[in-house]
Amino acid sequence: MQDFLQRYFQLNHYGTNVRTELIAGVTTFLSMAYITVVNPAILSDAGMDFGAVFVATCIAAAVGSLVMGIWANYPIAQAPGMGQNAFFTYGVVLGLGHTWEAALGAVFVSGIIFIILSVLPVRQWLINAIPKNLKLGISAGIGLFLGFIALKNAGVVVANPATLVSFGDMAAPGAIICLGGFALIAALTARGVTGAVIIGMLVATVLGLAVGAAEYQGVISAPPSLAPVLFKFDLMAVLDVSMVTVVLTMLLVDVFDTAGTLVGVSNRAGLTDSNGKLPRLGKALLSDSTATVIGAVAGTSSTTSYIESAAGVESGGRTGLVAVTVAGLFLLCMFFAPLAQTIPSFATSAALLFVACLMAKSLAELDWEDLTESAPSIVCAIGMPLSFSIADGIGLGFITYVAIKVMSGRAVECPAAVYVIGAIFLGKFLFL
Repeated sequence: MQDFLQRYFQLNHYGTNVRTELIAGVTTFLSMAYITVVNPAILSDAGMDFGAVFVATCIAAAVGSLVMGIWANYPIAQAPGMGQNAFFTYGVVLGLGHTWEAALGAVFVSGIIFIILSVLPVRQWLINAIPKNLKLGISAGIGLFLGFIALKNAGVVVANPATLVSFGDMAAPGAIICLGGFALIAALTARGVTGAVIIGMLVATVLGLAVGAAEYQGVISAPPSLAPVLFKFDLMAVLDVSMVTVVLTMLLVDVFDTAGTLVGVSNRAGLTDSNGKLPRLGKALLSDSTATVIGAVAGTSSTTSYIESAAGVESGGRTGLVAVTVAGLFLLCMFFAPLAQTIPSFATSAALLFVACLMAKSLAELDWEDLTESAPSIVCAIGMPLSFSIADGIGLGFITYVAIKVMSGRAVECPAAVYVIGAIFLGKFLFL
């Protein structure tokens, strides 16, 4: 078996071995396993069955990672993406009033479009056409939005008719444990502890059980039924004109997430060629887009490549065997649904708040010396949490980017793709 793995994944070529790859796979899984709890917690706010989404999350992550590992031979794991799930629930369902079945339909259609664009050179063109600073603003904005959601779900911030929002009951167990869990996750990460997010969530859960703020559901059982969400996507609902920007937003977010992760992790792993380009990029993009379609069929939001894969790379992982290992662990995870259901919302909020901090740090890379670049990116970032909509924040960013470039006499610097996307969002704001 070892000889087969050596040959198939070209372990000798990449200077690694089976043991190193397996350890790297476990490391990556522990770094991203929080998604098995956080994703169903977010999608259940849209009215979806928690247990069914838990299984769908594990299946989507397993299949996506397996395809990435076996076909593209990259040490990059996949799972339903943070940001995409927030847009699904709080943007499409709760924000625009669509059913979760319609939102799943949009995920399916966007996945099909992803596949088409991945086969054609369009996706790579789109990645390169969107200004870097807007990409950074989108990433940071999603982070700020997730942070706001985390604080809301934990009761740290509440609605206030006078000030829109204000602090809630800061003496409540949920608020205290959430903030304490977040501090623990950040501290453990700073100390280089593997699986810091999972540890923080488990500690927060134990504290919640101790004070009666959480209810014990068990540890191991047969996987919950997938029936409540399997093949439940509504394609007819996608024909509604208001779904155009929904699909477009899903496309943009997934493209940027995947591109950023592939470039970042591959560079770290030394997988780029002499020209700095990624080998087998087409296969990697197709792996991502295929996983999105499979995830929609299973019953979850868009699947994407995970930046947490960098943890496995730091442990020595270099090939697709890392992703295959992650896939196997996600399948095993399906038998721990009771444990996932035991974890309360304030524990998952601690993880969300930490993820928000990681995503928001992209603001540090903005070109602050050029206001035509930084200003629309900031508008995009703050527009997401304040409008409670990822799509509206992205749209505001594209529109202001075009407007500022044109009025500053630098219209030629604005790519054609940005004009097109800006016009689509302007039409949405004015007429939909």
